[in-house]
Amino acid sequence: MGFFDGLRRDKKQAEPVQQEQRVEADTVEDEIAIEHIEVVERAPHETPSVEEEPIEECPVIEPTPIRSYRDKKPVTHVVGQTKIMAIINQKGGVGKSTTAINLSAALGELGKQVLLVDLDPQGNSSSGLGIEKSQVNNCIYDVLLNDVPIEEVIIPDVCEGLDLVPATINLAGAEVELVAEMARENRLKDAVGSLRGKYDYVFIDCPPSLGLLTVNALVAADKLLIPIQCEFYALEGVTKLLDSMKRVKTRLNPTLDIYGVLMTMYDGRTTLSRQVVEEVRAYFGRLVFETQIPRTVKLSEAPSFGQPITLYDPSGKGAQSYMSLAKEVIARD
Repeated sequence: MGFFDGLRRDKKQAEPVQQEQRVEADTVEDEIAIEHIEVVERAPHETPSVEEEPIEECPVIEPTPIRSYRDKKPVTHVVGQTKIMAIINQKGGVGKSTTAINLSAALGELGKQVLLVDLDPQGNSSSGLGIEKSQVNNCIYDVLLNDVPIEEVIIPDVCEGLDLVPATINLAGAEVELVAEMARENRLKDAVGSLRGKYDYVFIDCPPSLGLLTVNALVAADKLLIPIQCEFYALEGVTKLLDSMKRVKTRLNPTLDIYGVLMTMYDGRTTLSRQVVEEVRAYFGRLVFETQIPRTVKLSEAPSFGQPITLYDPSGKGAQSYMSLAKEVIARD
């Protein structure tokens, strides 16, 4: 064994001793460090107190209750012979409900007592006069099928001199339900007949069809008022309407006749409107009213505010036209 082998052996024996000394030194240092660490106790987490503000309750706005016929204002003039008119055209979008609302309101402002019967399941005449249908307990459906007296359904004084018999979605099923009823064509006539002598005018806003509801209107009415739109298909459907009128007149209502034809949505700037008016006048002659209802934005807006045009825009062209029409109607009597 050489000299270097002895040195290597001594070195190997010394290494474990040195490692143990380093481990002991590190352990002592760690213990010293731990002794100098301050333990800080944290206070338990506390949620800051917030003063609860009282919650203000929103005021509940109660809808205006619908009045009954017993609450109607007293009539201040002598009512003459009641004229019952059906506002009818089997073509939709020609201004039936617009005319029903605004002509009725205009006649009311001229001192007449008017009743508007909404016979259209869409109920446009009812909503156009500000009636909330969800508040309506009984409507024209109950008069036709549940034998409810029409006086219990009338909403009085929706406008000056104007009362309303409303329609709701229930009326949509009346066409089917009337099929099985006795004297189904005379239901409306029997109901409205009790009101003769109480109103100057009774207008019936008919649905855009020729079903049993429309037949009821044709049987109940004395005359027909036909609105016709000043557009290309103006006379489309009028021929079928006249055929239905003739059949009803022959079998169910001998006094039924046309009271007048009203041109609606007239635009004098277009050649088409002028040509349609000429064609209608050539066909119906003196039955066509001199008054023509213009196409205006205000007339379209008024129903969304639940007002007739005579209240919504009294100085506008639409209101002036319907006031002129009302005077023409009175003059024809």
